[in-house]
Amino acid sequence: MPDEMARPLIRGRGGGGGGSRHLEASVSEPGAPVIGILGTGDFSRSLARRLVASGYQVVVGSRAPKRSGALFPEEAEVTSQMEAANQADLVFVAVFPEHHSTLVELKPALAGKTLVDVSNGLQIKLDGPSHAEQLADLFPESFVVKGFNTISAWTLQMGPRDGSRQVFLCSDSHKAKSSVMQLCRRMGFVPVDMGLLSSSLEIENLPLYLFPSWRIPILCTLLLFIFFYLYNFTRDILQPYIKSGKSVFYKMPIETVNVTLPSVALVMLALVYLPGLFAAFLQLWWGTKYNRFPNWLDRWLTGRKQFGLCSFLCAVLHAIYSLCLPLRKSAHFKLLNAAFKQVRGRSRRVR
Repeated sequence: MPDEMARPLIRGRGGGGGGSRHLEASVSEPGAPVIGILGTGDFSRSLARRLVASGYQVVVGSRAPKRSGALFPEEAEVTSQMEAANQADLVFVAVFPEHHSTLVELKPALAGKTLVDVSNGLQIKLDGPSHAEQLADLFPESFVVKGFNTISAWTLQMGPRDGSRQVFLCSDSHKAKSSVMQLCRRMGFVPVDMGLLSSSLEIENLPLYLFPSWRIPILCTLLLFIFFYLYNFTRDILQPYIKSGKSVFYKMPIETVNVTLPSVALVMLALVYLPGLFAAFLQLWWGTKYNRFPNWLDRWLTGRKQFGLCSFLCAVLHAIYSLCLPLRKSAHFKLLNAAFKQVRGRSRRVR
């Protein structure tokens, strides 16, 4: 029996035999919906490949079918947008949000069908309407589902094993949302129900947040570094200069930083284990482990990995700076030795 996992998702076009090459997985099951894709960008091509590999019949709507046909797998039919809208049971709208209005002429063909909006914004929006809500206003007779906007084209092409498996979905139609959830599971992803379409703004903002779980750990690291650096600067540099006029400002870039880093690393490491103690104390106080922790403690517990990595970074930098100190002192000794030899040579000439 051949190894199923060794087979490629999409086989190349052409080749010997004079016939079309089809994946065994691409044979659509009886009763499976026809999936339409409006748009021919990178995301559309990756989505078509994944849908074909999952056993769906795929029809792609393009404004230039002849030019775009070679970009899609052989098993997917590339046709006009109107023809794709007529054939499909479920349609992915993979065009830029500002171009949604160009699809208004497809309104009769898309009436009563499920539309999946995969668009993202260019900046975080705090107030609506979202792109999905605007699409729902343009197509009031269709059922709009927001989803797949947090999944990259690379993840779709390579499979869920190489990226996040979660697909956030929301819609005002339970039936439409259930059909998209079933499609997600068949593609190998894990659907996450986010409720009604009013949650679409939150879903659209998710890809725009830069390292949301790292914000507090990095801020704590910076604040601790500033605190300990100012303390060491005042104690080791500023105080001797004020009291005895001794200038040791040369210590600021290396020695003071090197003394500061281990203090920050130890405090950050303590912040890794401290929330566990608080959690254990609360469970003993409540007499049960089934009560939900407060939000601040829950966020602290889920951010322990980031705190630990920041602590490790400070420890590594401390090791690097410690290796730099002997090199700096060695260079200083060589410079003084060369100067001493030069002065000694001049004194001999004078004699």
